[in-house]
Amino acid sequence: MAYIDGFLLAIPKGKLQAYRAIARRAGRVWKEHGALEYRECAGDDLATTMGAPFPRVAKAKPGETVVMSWIVYKSRAHRDRVNANVMKDPRTAKWMNSAMPFDMKRMSYGGFKVIVDL
Repeated sequence: MAYIDGFLLAIPKGKLQAYRAIARRAGRVWKEHGALEYRECAGDDLATTMGAPFPRVAKAKPGETVVMSWIVYKSRAHRDRVNANVMKDPRTAKWMNSAMPFDMKRMSYGGFKVIVDL
């Protein structure tokens, strides 16, 4: 089954377009190095009373929204190879050394095994 890297972050609404531009460039790099899918999704309907709302989980402040992202790979080993190549790519170094339009310390990240795939 596939393997997923998942991300959750809070971003100021005024910086969403800047983030989108970075995400488009990043997505191209990940796809060039073998990622099967690359998705970046901005919060739209986040006012829920069920469970823990995404804004609370992401510690979103007033004026921020939540971005949920994921990258799909063939397997964890495939993810590790793709990410190693992405980290060596000179385009990635440019982003890593520039200011991000969100607080990286509040970003959540993790690798997930797919347990249901319909």
